[in-house]
Amino acid sequence: MQVTVCRLRTHQWCFILFNVVLFHALLFGGDLLEEYFLRSLPITYTDAKILEIREKARKLDMEPHKTNISKSYIISGSEACSNQEVFLLTIICSRPENRTRRDAIRQTWSNMTSIRGYTVLTLFALGKPSAETMQREINEESQKYSDVIEGNVLDSSRNQTWKTVMSMEWTVTFCSHARFILLTEEEVFVSLPSLVEYLLSLRTHLEDIYTGRVIHQGVPDRDPQSPGFVPLSQYPDEYYPDYCSRTAFVISQDVARKVFIASKEVPVSVPPDVFVGICAKNAGIIPLHSSRFSGKRHIRYNRCCYKFIFTSSEMADDELVQEWQEISNGKDCTLLETYYGLVSCKVLTYFDKFKHFNIDVIKKEALHFSD
Repeated sequence: MQVTVCRLRTHQWCFILFNVVLFHALLFGGDLLEEYFLRSLPITYTDAKILEIREKARKLDMEPHKTNISKSYIISGSEACSNQEVFLLTIICSRPENRTRRDAIRQTWSNMTSIRGYTVLTLFALGKPSAETMQREINEESQKYSDVIEGNVLDSSRNQTWKTVMSMEWTVTFCSHARFILLTEEEVFVSLPSLVEYLLSLRTHLEDIYTGRVIHQGVPDRDPQSPGFVPLSQYPDEYYPDYCSRTAFVISQDVARKVFIASKEVPVSVPPDVFVGICAKNAGIIPLHSSRFSGKRHIRYNRCCYKFIFTSSEMADDELVQEWQEISNGKDCTLLETYYGLVSCKVLTYFDKFKHFNIDVIKKEALHFSD
């Protein structure tokens, strides 16, 4: 009887050990897959249109554009990137009226100019406000912080794609030596040290970097009453190409140039992140998924978790300041705390990815496969 109990307990321990190993293999194997196997290798392009875009991007000369900056920008911020080698340029799409949020970001995660000796620069991209009083406030804000880019187009929900195009244009015009560009939104918290560490680890194939939380087979909004309505005349395909979620994504400087060239033939009626994805596809660039971009999900505070993730969304202004103080002033994580934070972060970010799966698409693929 004792031998039977002993064998049973051994089997139980083996079962538990097997599940623990399987759990960690799935959890950490995803990063290994993203890091080494899914990273795109150099591609030989044969499509004439792709080759044309890439050649134009390589020869792009924005010097003539600098002489007419008053047509495109109310506040150009043309000197913000001059006379410095920028490793990571962060451009945050912001609404003109959201000064409080911009100040909260300045006090917290963007309040650094160098990480491991590499220069990081953060700017805010705005459209033109409808009220003249607000324009005066933005002028004062720009004079105080020198981190505002304001385009000469009214800021509205319909013009968010234009704001993304403006950010690309500004980058290739005034900050063409920035190695990487992070485009994000003002609702997002960004762990810049974690992101810079990751970008520094990219030793090979530093071109065609386009990484974030990849959305597969997104469906255009065909509801005429919806603010995001995309008519068939503007985009006739059933699905969008793969693209990185607008909450935050990183591109290399060469991708910014290629997207800028390709943008001339892509309708701005599609959402801004889809717009970049279409431009990238037309230029022969494949987006690389990273679970460390948390998408629209807000990762609850865990200072050890923030050493792993790149972004967390939907954080209130006071919460942003409070958590940043905890992160900045907190002690180093113990081995156990690091493990717990890493596992909890991975589980949350992986779970968030399932929200992007389209059930109708899965059903159609299943039916097609069965046929």
